Amino acid sequence: MAYQSLYRRYRPQKFSDIRGQEHVVKALRNAVRDDRVGHAYLLSGPRGTGKTTAARILAKVLNCQNPADGEPCGVCDSCVSIEGGTSFDLHELDAASNNKVDDIRDLLSKVALGTPGRTKVYLLDEVHMLTAGAENALLKTLEEPPDHVVFVLATTEPHKVVPTIRSRTQQLELTLIAADQMAELVREIGTDAGLDINDEIVGHVVKVGGGSARDTLSALDQVVAAGGVGDIDSSTADLLESIAASDPAMAIAAIEAAGERGADPRRIGERFIDALRTVFLLKMGSPPSRLSEPEIELAKRFVDRLTPAAITRSLETVGRALVDMRQAPDPRIDLEVAFVRLTNPAVDSSHAALVARIEALEAGAPSPAPAAAVAATPTPVAPPAAEATAAPPPATPAPVESSDSSSPPLPTGGRPA
Repeated sequence: MAYQSLYRRYRPQKFSDIRGQEHVVKALRNAVRDDRVGHAYLLSGPRGTGKTTAARILAKVLNCQNPADGEPCGVCDSCVSIEGGTSFDLHELDAASNNKVDDIRDLLSKVALGTPGRTKVYLLDEVHMLTAGAENALLKTLEEPPDHVVFVLATTEPHKVVPTIRSRTQQLELTLIAADQMAELVREIGTDAGLDINDEIVGHVVKVGGGSARDTLSALDQVVAAGGVGDIDSSTADLLESIAASDPAMAIAAIEAAGERGADPRRIGERFIDALRTVFLLKMGSPPSRLSEPEIELAKRFVDRLTPAAITRSLETVGRALVDMRQAPDPRIDLEVAFVRLTNPAVDSSHAALVARIEALEAGAPSPAPAAAVAATPTPVAPPAAEATAAPPPATPAPVESSDSSSPPLPTGGRPA
């Protein structure tokens, strides 16, 4: 039998198994228990937080032959068939790849047909990917579906769902799972699966998962397959050192060395940002939780060597480079240019680089000499300048004579013949 990944093997089968989404679980269980299930729900939230899982459990409990307190029994024929993906009561559609108007019309053409169970549940995943025509085709049926039909729409980007669809649904938002709850889940699964894990592994996979249960368990699968948490890539430490030492050659060499080991340029940048964030939080006096000893030691090496301005500028510059790398034909070039700008502000014309150059000049300016030393230093005497010709004094204006004085005689001279 093929190996089944941990996130599939330990997918929640009841509402009570879903971690970190108590508000959603309470709303759905109360609706089932009180027989107030809506005709359409919109479940939104980050990937791997339980949107499709909650929809499948809702389909199970609505068709369960022995429900109890808003939970499915998990053993009846209906529950088993839905869990195995063979039920005619649950219809799933990936709206990302089946997003055209013909796909929706084909789906809706079977809505009025009967179903073996009590309720026919339609799950449309990534509903924000539907085209405008498909959304319009869905509107009428979504507003007034048959009594035995429930629609569950799932999306990671609810703001892209048109308001006319959102207004016809009950909206429930799932959130990222807290680190302590995720760590507890990882330990429980590790114990049940017989995995040899320690606190370092738990902290690593929780950090990599970032609040997504699926990503966390996928990371746990990788760690178990690799035999433990690997050492920190030396390129991350070299890149941090290049920023602290303002050495562009070191940065380029570190990127090249990581590339020769097969590292993806995007992953190099992501690891650098992750490590630099740890340095930044330590600098701000708020160290992140669940760090391994190598990560902490690496961050402590640069806490006193990097200023807050240098850290924030580095985070912003590499972050922009990661965005640009998505469309770049050679992502490595974007990464190299970003680190050259960080390690050599003279080649960067941005405002932040100008501030960095000014700070470097201020840090490298010599301190003023003591006052006593200044007084003892003889003042250099300038060489004597050439004597300048004295300017003549201004002429004294002649006194103005009175009007009755006689005019001076005019000169006489003979006319020319």
